[in-house]
Amino acid sequence: MNSQNTASKPELVLEAGRAERQYWQDLWRYRELLYFLAWRDILVRYKQTFIGIAWALIRPFLTMVVFTIVFGKLAKLPSEGVPYPILVFAAMLPWQFFANSLSECSNSLIGNANLISKVYFPRLIVPISAVFVSFVDFMISGMILLGLMAWYDFVPNWRILTLPLFMSIAFAASIGVGLWLAALNVEYRDFRFIVPFIVQFGLYVSPVGFSSNIVPEQWRFLYSLNPMVGVIDGFRWAILGGESKIYWMGFAISLGIVILLLLSGIWYFRKTERTFADII
Repeated sequence: MNSQNTASKPELVLEAGRAERQYWQDLWRYRELLYFLAWRDILVRYKQTFIGIAWALIRPFLTMVVFTIVFGKLAKLPSEGVPYPILVFAAMLPWQFFANSLSECSNSLIGNANLISKVYFPRLIVPISAVFVSFVDFMISGMILLGLMAWYDFVPNWRILTLPLFMSIAFAASIGVGLWLAALNVEYRDFRFIVPFIVQFGLYVSPVGFSSNIVPEQWRFLYSLNPMVGVIDGFRWAILGGESKIYWMGFAISLGIVILLLLSGIWYFRKTERTFADII
């Protein structure tokens, strides 16, 4: 009876060159491992801890307060016809998701070194699972935005239905840059010091505390080379409605950069993937 059950189960045969020939099939075959890694990290972060959930709320909220005071009260920048806290937090959501994804992805391979060095599976699963963990933070932080909308009696219009489209672009940007950083961090451990600088610098060169519409027209093209500009503008366009506008040429540029980062990130990750187990 046992022999019949064993014979009926599909077997995974490891053979030379399999990773090259059936990599994408194996990525789907090992999808449960992606769920397991993401769920494990979520449990570690939130189970039996209050500060884990609270930090996901406190950090973006305090950043929003600072930006509202500096840019909204002191600098008196335009708010596109909505309360300034909502303007800021509509941008904080995708930015925090992107920033958290970079931090999690850059250390994901090193943090799973024992698994990578002992078991075969498509290594792409590890950084992608880190992005899903950051998405949980995104969902928790979204409660602050809902609270702000209720406080200011703000109701979004039909554009909110397009939010999943811009969320998918944010996913692509996070995975693309995250794959680069994850692979580079394995080869050059100094990158763990560079990632916080990238995140901090990116916060100030992205339109988080202000509307990108204040950027002079002659600089809009160059400014749109930042892939998060298109993502943030898309989130604001979908959430704020009303006077919120998208510089569609700049959005197309940002989208093109995101696609380039995603494809090149996959290419570089796959190129260096075979050496991870030896280096780690």
